[in-house]
Amino acid sequence: MDKSKKYWNPYFGGVMLGLLLLATIYVTGRGLGASGAAKSTVVTVVDAVAPIHAENSAYYSKFLSDDKHPMNEWLVFEVIGILAGAFLSGALSGRLKFVVEHSPKITTKSRLIMAALGGLAFGLGSQFARGCTSGAALSGMATLSLAGFIAMMSIFGTAYAFAYLFRKFWI
Repeated sequence: MDKSKKYWNPYFGGVMLGLLLLATIYVTGRGLGASGAAKSTVVTVVDAVAPIHAENSAYYSKFLSDDKHPMNEWLVFEVIGILAGAFLSGALSGRLKFVVEHSPKITTKSRLIMAALGGLAFGLGSQFARGCTSGAALSGMATLSLAGFIAMMSIFGTAYAFAYLFRKFWI
């Protein structure tokens, strides 16, 4: 059997994600989320490049203190674990390679540009929503928060609309 074609059952992944979310809420009192790690990284970079600006900024200064470094947030370690787990999974299954999948109708460069623009739009949206899909939607729904259900419906509704409009970039 070709090891590179073997995937885990997605339902197993869903159950494991649910159990992880339950454990995270029990242990930390908070749900999962990745946008906090991105925010910590941006704050750290801005503080390293322009410390006076970061200190005088109403936004950045909220995350800077003498006793706690922004990169010492558990969300940063969560994202590092996700990346390490994905790398390990790919290595163990024989699928570890850099591939840019795209439609034959577009170039690799166009695909990468559109992926970067989509990622930036999603990152900005996560800041407006005060959380990413994991934090605002998944964790919100797990706690039966109305805002979590609204966030999930908005995320998927917008994704379907944009998928229709931008389908030529992958079909």
